[in-house]
Amino acid sequence: MARRSKQEDTQPDNLETADEDVSSGGGSSYLVPGLERGLRILAEFSAREPVLGAPELSRRIGIPRTTTFRLLQTLEALGFLERVNGDRNFRLGVAVLRLGFEYVNSLELTDFGTPILERLRDATGLSTHLLIRDQRDVVFVAKAQSHEPLFSSVKVHVGTRLPAHATVHGHVLMGDLSLSALKVLYPEAQLEKYTERTPATVEELYERVEECALLGYGLSEASFERGISVVTAPVRDHSGAIVAAVAATVPRSDIGVDEEKSRLVEAICAAAFELSTRLNYRGAGGDPTAVLAARWVLA
Repeated sequence: MARRSKQEDTQPDNLETADEDVSSGGGSSYLVPGLERGLRILAEFSAREPVLGAPELSRRIGIPRTTTFRLLQTLEALGFLERVNGDRNFRLGVAVLRLGFEYVNSLELTDFGTPILERLRDATGLSTHLLIRDQRDVVFVAKAQSHEPLFSSVKVHVGTRLPAHATVHGHVLMGDLSLSALKVLYPEAQLEKYTERTPATVEELYERVEECALLGYGLSEASFERGISVVTAPVRDHSGAIVAAVAATVPRSDIGVDEEKSRLVEAICAAAFELSTRLNYRGAGGDPTAVLAARWVLA
């Protein structure tokens, strides 16, 4: 019997099986350390921390500074990072933006959602948005800006990220998560506070998530940002899973009288449910978002 070479011995017996291992997330032995570290560096930059230096990134990722600096130089050469004022600090470069917009433009959600957002804006006079959840953040992926002068100073850009636990958008988008799943996502004992209304613990967060799930929407009157109120409703796909949220922004600390508030909630739910049906969601009996959507249609 012919002996296998050392190179052959290091290869998987079945390449198809190896591919399956990687695609299923079980192929940790196939990770490329340099690529993983580079992506982790990019993930450290945020709206709250747009500028970071090699020493801080090295500490967070747990690799030597020399290795960190080589990775930063590589990412800079490829356009994913750029230096700030020629210093040793860095910020995200245009290549990241290009990838981000290509991703957003590829979403079926935005194809279907943009005209719905525009009709919702025209019906309500409010700026409207489509959001998704990325782990512990909510991300704005599409918008229809109101033409009203009140909104001139209230602009949320596509790509803006907000903390999911501190916003009603996040509470709606986490509507499918159990308490145990939330504890995995938020293992810390105390959640970061943004206002006095931010949930302090994961148990309190779960109560907010459950409340939104039972109502079929989320409503916030200046609970995250002073002078801004929002109404948000979930978008579901063919399996019934929450994949996005439709929201409208009210440029004041309260939405209005009960009747005005009810009509806005129904309009938002109708828009969210329309987008859900375009994603082949059939609607389960008793879906509160669908019930509220029907009231808007029938009015």
